Amino acid sequence: MRIDIVSLFPEMFNGPFGHSIIKRATDAGILTIGVVNPRDFALDKHHIVDDTPFGGGSGMVMKVDPVCRAVESVSAVPNVRRRIILMCPGGQQFTQAKARELAEYDQLILVAGHYEGMDERVRTYVVDEAMSIGDYVLTGGELPAMVIVDAVARMLPGVLGANDAAIQDSFYSGLLEYPQYTRPREFRGWEVPEVLVSGDHAKIARWRRKESLKNTLNRRPDLLESANLSPEDAKLLREIQEEQGDS
Repeated sequence: MRIDIVSLFPEMFNGPFGHSIIKRATDAGILTIGVVNPRDFALDKHHIVDDTPFGGGSGMVMKVDPVCRAVESVSAVPNVRRRIILMCPGGQQFTQAKARELAEYDQLILVAGHYEGMDERVRTYVVDEAMSIGDYVLTGGELPAMVIVDAVARMLPGVLGANDAAIQDSFYSGLLEYPQYTRPREFRGWEVPEVLVSGDHAKIARWRRKESLKNTLNRRPDLLESANLSPEDAKLLREIQEEQGDS
């Protein structure tokens, strides 16, 4: 997959993408990341990318023309399954399901806004959709773009190593993840659940599913409304509710 980011501050991406899983994915050729600066596509001698809003108002608005040219510079290759996305507080909420969907494309182009906003013609004519990572406002779209790159990269085959690693993540199946433990088996009297060292894989699988359901019920019960639950899940939920009712 190729991901291109349109940003006024390309240097912001050097640190996050130069380490850990993203770096390993790029080194392995699974993922290619590029950053293009719309200032390079402003035609005036000062490379101006913003201007005062028509109709008056405070702040500056990013201009449509340099942003459009920047996007076109990285979308010229034909017959590529691509998605162009504007980072915007008013966009669709980014979710794990959306990350899985975006991972199916050959190319993503993420447009990071700045200043007081973006000329609406970018949203109307240049991008395919707008996306938000939460109901709050950030200084620019660079941090949301980083979040989306990280979440999508985890969905690409080979990035995490283990074939089922991403499937075990919270939200992948609509539920929160089960608790994880490692050595030492006991620390300050805090012990690992006995079932995890029992060697009984069927019991371990059942315990993990039940704990996943319990975490979701207690922390994000809203997720259960849309989760694809099996009859066994329903049985486990009844057990959990009975146990918590007795506690």
